Amino acid sequence: MSKFIISGFADEIDPMLDKQMATLDELGVSYIEMRGVDDKNLCDCTLDEARAIKARLDSRGFKLSAVGSPIGKIQITDDFAPHLEKFRHALDIAEIMETKYIRMFSFFMPKDSDPAQWRDEVITRWNGFIEAAKGRGITLLHENEKGIYGDIPERCLDLLKALDNPMVRATFDPANFVQCGAKPFPDGYELLKDYVEYVHIKDARFADGQVVPAGEGDGQVPGLIAALHAAGFEGFLSLEPHLADFSGFKALETDASDDGKASQAEGARCFTVAHSALKKILAGLN
Repeated sequence: MSKFIISGFADEIDPMLDKQMATLDELGVSYIEMRGVDDKNLCDCTLDEARAIKARLDSRGFKLSAVGSPIGKIQITDDFAPHLEKFRHALDIAEIMETKYIRMFSFFMPKDSDPAQWRDEVITRWNGFIEAAKGRGITLLHENEKGIYGDIPERCLDLLKALDNPMVRATFDPANFVQCGAKPFPDGYELLKDYVEYVHIKDARFADGQVVPAGEGDGQVPGLIAALHAAGFEGFLSLEPHLADFSGFKALETDASDDGKASQAEGARCFTVAHSALKKILAGLN
């Protein structure tokens, strides 16, 4: 029996936490994959600020499904030592937030370079993350993201198999695979299904890479969810609509564009559209 829990990147609703929680309340969603909070990246918050945020969440009945960190979203050629310290800070924040997941990446590579030449360095750095996280009770979720080592299913699988550690699992993002020219389902899912522990609900079109509501693109999101349901998946489906130009988007994407995106003022509406599309897919399972 599957158990799907809906979460989402609430900073796509609004930069401010109170407005995020208000919209999520209306939708009946009580989990947040926290990336931006009060117009600041959660991982840039002090531990005291994180504790204050946690108190506000507790008072409204919200929990974190994951820390939506930017860890691993630097160039593979950048100095690793300060980034590892940032990761240790993210571990402390995850503990304060009482979530067992941190979303992470496997480093941007120089444009037009051969990913194979960076494989050993990626694995070395990820082993550094694993060592730092030992004994913390935290699962490190690798997200497939365009431009990083683990951008296509084959390299995601290579990384996960090379690390071979139960602390490292996969966040499966269908839209990101589409934007890399890879087929998320069934191809990507069949390769990675033994590692998938968390899913981003985001769809996109092969033709232009445009992000669209789940089920309206080429990510085969309904088929993916049906396969997860049949496999007895128990975990989070996290809405990452990317339908509005949320605060901080340009800082997170190396090739961010406003093309086809709604204004920040429409964040709540776009998040609601994404939520409705997911609910429609879930209703079709019954």
